[in-house]
Amino acid sequence: MADVLSEYLVALERLKSGRTLHVPQGAKITNDAVAMEAGRGKGSIKKSRLIFTDLIAAIKVAATEQSAPDTVRKNRLENAKQEVLKYRALYEAGLARELSLLYEIEDLKSHLRRLSNSQIVTRLSK
Repeated sequence: MADVLSEYLVALERLKSGRTLHVPQGAKITNDAVAMEAGRGKGSIKKSRLIFTDLIAAIKVAATEQSAPDTVRKNRLENAKQEVLKYRALYEAGLARELSLLYEIEDLKSHLRRLSNSQIVTRLSK
């Protein structure tokens, strides 16, 4: 019976690593998926059989680990979106600052031209 249990454990490891032989890759880890990956019939892992207690616990742990990366990926995606928004706001603020400085430079140049022209006129009249 230990050989049968080891076959199930090996099948569980193949499911966790994504290198399956009998079920599609990326299949959800369940009791039935482990049984079919081990080459057994669907439903052969029964909760009522004491020999499968540790196996069922290992399957539950693997199933929660398998679903955890989805939430991790969603969190990373949300963080990336927030970072994009932050940098976009900084970029737009920088553009606004640059545009404001360009207007100020142009205003100062025109003011300088007016002052230069008036000084030339006053110097000529003296």
